[in-house]
Amino acid sequence: MRFHKTNLTVYTQGRGFYEITPEINTSIQNWGVVEGMTYLFIPHTSASLVINESYDATARCDLEAYLDHIAPEGESWYVHTLEGRDDSPAHLRTMLTATSLTIPVDAGRLSLGTWQGVYLAEHRRRAHRREILLRVLSVE
Repeated sequence: MRFHKTNLTVYTQGRGFYEITPEINTSIQNWGVVEGMTYLFIPHTSASLVINESYDATARCDLEAYLDHIAPEGESWYVHTLEGRDDSPAHLRTMLTATSLTIPVDAGRLSLGTWQGVYLAEHRRRAHRREILLRVLSVE
């Protein structure tokens, strides 16, 4: 077994879903990993990781609309608003999604379903520089 690691940097343009599948697969291929396990972790409290449909971009619109519905901005009961109206909703959205993912590697790429992709979910309105820790354990 061999352990590979790097950090992926994603520059977001504000709230939305940013596909990172190609960057992950490129790292896996550059390391020569054929079979193993991928571990992803995002060390942020207002961004997260999700696996969802990557074929039709309107699916991302629906995901964002759903998050707007269950964690809307401007609720009168929010206390944590130090950084603006999107502060508490961003943290709630992160709590409802994932900060880490584990995905098998087969044939030198992520073992995702036909229409699946890995996304960084940015929950803040303004642009951010996000880091994702990418770790791969390969079977040799």
